[in-house]
Amino acid sequence: MISIPLYQVDSFTDQPFKGNPAGVCLLPKALPDDWMQAVAAEMNLSETAFLLKNGNDFDLRWFTPRTEVELCGHATLASAHILWQTEVVPIGQIIRFHTRSGLLEAMEKGNWIELNFPIRHIHPVGEFEGISNALGAVPDETYQSEGNLLYVYEDEATVRKLAPDFSTLKHFDFHGVIVTSPAISIGFDFISRYFAPAIGINEDPVTGSAHCTLAPYWQERLHKDSMTAFQVSARGGTVKVRVSNERVYLSGQAVTVFTTSLNG
Repeated sequence: MISIPLYQVDSFTDQPFKGNPAGVCLLPKALPDDWMQAVAAEMNLSETAFLLKNGNDFDLRWFTPRTEVELCGHATLASAHILWQTEVVPIGQIIRFHTRSGLLEAMEKGNWIELNFPIRHIHPVGEFEGISNALGAVPDETYQSEGNLLYVYEDEATVRKLAPDFSTLKHFDFHGVIVTSPAISIGFDFISRYFAPAIGINEDPVTGSAHCTLAPYWQERLHKDSMTAFQVSARGGTVKVRVSNERVYLSGQAVTVFTTSLNG
């Protein structure tokens, strides 16, 4: 029997019990998909990341309690944080992750970690009345971005007050719904929330991958390449975004909450 390191990290925050919690599991060897899915279900976090060394790089996969996903920002941030904190990777060295969304990179920038992610373009679509009813508010603009919808509101209070009917929302054929508005708080450009009951996450506290969609939308609207966003979930979290050459650079902080091990 071997001991497999497992960590819980709060991402996109510098305080424990804020931001978005992620599991990070450092695999000693390739293990079955159903084992990783069972661990993710046991952790019962929005995502648990599984890392396997691949030469000087790492293979990285993400599982919700219900399914594997193509891209996850906060668990990637948590993974980089743990690799540097445990000195599996020397501090200051760029980390390269091989994933289902291609090659991703993480770089230390002072007290922040910057992730190099693919951009997710949007295209306008008509409003989905059933989704608007489930959210409780009609959007001002509606877009689709790969498996997600993007609902844009002009009033921050509307986004903050949304109380979705998750039992209805989970039956629509989308991974999730990103909702966003301009920010009224000084220091932030826009705010957002993310609802994804179809993949087992009613509301994600802070969603890095959603900002791959949000960043190009707000870049075009605000005429800014670099912005600061706040996800207004109950836990809340800050994401700095930068758009350049079909890539979105997401920056955040992270805090280790606990360390344990699994019997493998």
